[in-house]
Amino acid sequence: MCLIVFAWKLVPGCPLILAANRDEFFIRPTQPADWWEDQPTVYAGRDLQAGGTWLGVNRAGRFAGLTNIRNGHAAKLDKRSRGELVADFLREGADPHSYLEHVRDTANAYNGFNLIFGDTDALYWISNGAELAFRLLEPGIYGLSNGSLDTPWPKVVRAKAQFASLLCQGAPDDAYFEMLTDTGRPADCRLPDTGVSLEWERLLSPICIESPDYGTRASTLLRVGGSGSTSLVERIVR
Repeated sequence: MCLIVFAWKLVPGCPLILAANRDEFFIRPTQPADWWEDQPTVYAGRDLQAGGTWLGVNRAGRFAGLTNIRNGHAAKLDKRSRGELVADFLREGADPHSYLEHVRDTANAYNGFNLIFGDTDALYWISNGAELAFRLLEPGIYGLSNGSLDTPWPKVVRAKAQFASLLCQGAPDDAYFEMLTDTGRPADCRLPDTGVSLEWERLLSPICIESPDYGTRASTLLRVGGSGSTSLVERIVR
């Protein structure tokens, strides 16, 4: 998952509204969002290579989402799968604060990640990027790509602005999915320097990424109601 924008406790009766794109190599095997046969309380897509997930919910109204950290360094093969962090929260019974403490203690076992997770009462963000960082989120609109929370990369700024406008309009689901198809690229002078080549910075800069081998594979819209009722709609892009 490479782009998540979300509103936390801003819309009456809907504590969380979240729109996200998952970007990945097309060769990586994936299962679309569904109820898991081995964990029937979990609804999420599944990474069939490592077994975890990037975004999901469960029947108790808990939710979690994940992005990787991009720093120009190759992932270390001896680390655990980051998708475990989302899957474990959705299938385990720990409350969000207890799970935060667990992730703080085990963060070094994973390559760089951003994790958001919570329920209708509390939402946390934690990252093991350049240094361990975490916080309990206050009401607001947030954006998360492959930097830190609200790092002002052009795609994050653009997505947050469009997302906020759609919230104000009370826009239908289709409008959020249309936002997630935006392939506009910023000028080179606005690109971040994340340690990869300029060619890759350009490729990764849109909200929706397109290339022959890597790009946006799925878009998701998640709504969590005040009673814990959830709606997760996924559209497969490729």
